[in-house]
Amino acid sequence: MEEIKSDNLEFDYQSVFEVDDYLYFYEDGLTAERTEREVNFLIEQMGITPSHRILDIPCGFGRHTNLLAEKGFEITGVDFSSGFLEIAEKEAKERGLTVNYIQEDMRNIAFREEFERIFMAFTSFGYFNDNENIQVIKNFYKALKPGGLLCFDTFNRDQFLKKFLPFIVSERGDDLMIDRNRFDCKSGRLYNRRMVIRNGQIKQKPFFVRLYNYNEINQLLTEVGFKIKKVLGNWRGDDFTFDSFTMITIAEK
Repeated sequence: MEEIKSDNLEFDYQSVFEVDDYLYFYEDGLTAERTEREVNFLIEQMGITPSHRILDIPCGFGRHTNLLAEKGFEITGVDFSSGFLEIAEKEAKERGLTVNYIQEDMRNIAFREEFERIFMAFTSFGYFNDNENIQVIKNFYKALKPGGLLCFDTFNRDQFLKKFLPFIVSERGDDLMIDRNRFDCKSGRLYNRRMVIRNGQIKQKPFFVRLYNYNEINQLLTEVGFKIKKVLGNWRGDDFTFDSFTMITIAEK
């Protein structure tokens, strides 16, 4: 079975986040109600106003981006996936929305003090090596205007490991997505030997994600220059505690 070696800090991003399989297994959980709740959270907790320019990165298929545009905000969506962007742009056009969609890797963005608010949702941080993860945060810092806010959610590593599952099986009809997980305590990375069985075909999609604890996230952000404004434990806005499965950090430039 294919597995990423601990010293090989690259994986096939196009395969792991391939649009058709990804949405096939995840879309049932990405309801309009959930998206509305998360967007309202961002507006309230980040104090977003119509005067703000907003960056959604990675924006995926635009579920947050297009809703914020529909609510009257000026927003840019960035993602590396042409497939996700095609869906996002098509929906924006059908809804008569004005959204600036850009295809780019978050490690390579070159914005300079263009946005008042940046958010990164759906636990999208940590899929590169440590230096590249830091570079992503530096890129966000450069992209924000002074006083601008960054918001992103990650797994709370302490709680994630407390409830660690070595095998997770997702079913849809006769199709399966099987996650076989291993945590490397030295690197702080979760290695997943994901296998998708769909339409009689088997696809191997191994990947890793760096899991951070509260102190590591705080240190990473402050070393880049951010000031931590608040840390919340879920998209309802509850306080962050040891028992929180999610860690949502809001930091100011």
